[in-house]
Amino acid sequence: MDQHEMKGRTKAFAIKIVQVFESLPQKGVALVLGRQLLRSGTSAGANYRSACRAKSAADFVAKMGIVEEEIDETMYWLELFIEIGILKAEEAEAILKEANELLAIVVASIKTARKNR
Repeated sequence: MDQHEMKGRTKAFAIKIVQVFESLPQKGVALVLGRQLLRSGTSAGANYRSACRAKSAADFVAKMGIVEEEIDETMYWLELFIEIGILKAEEAEAILKEANELLAIVVASIKTARKNR
């Protein structure tokens, strides 16, 4: 997968996260935790774009580490919403699948970059 494709996938992921956020109740716990989901889910793509402009291999690895953390955090919030009954598992299934795929790509990229240093 090239940078252009990955940028598109992370942007599409962010859009899906925005849609999930907008579907959540806009009060109480759902609103507070929803903001966390919104922040981490949209941050992954922004940080990936930053990694594409890395000044060195070490900088790339560090920035991709942030992408990894943001995707993992997004998965945590989605799983939490499911477990506390705010979101149905079938509603989050596709986005969790995409998050897992993106996470695998990011981890593989980090490993490759470390190996090539």
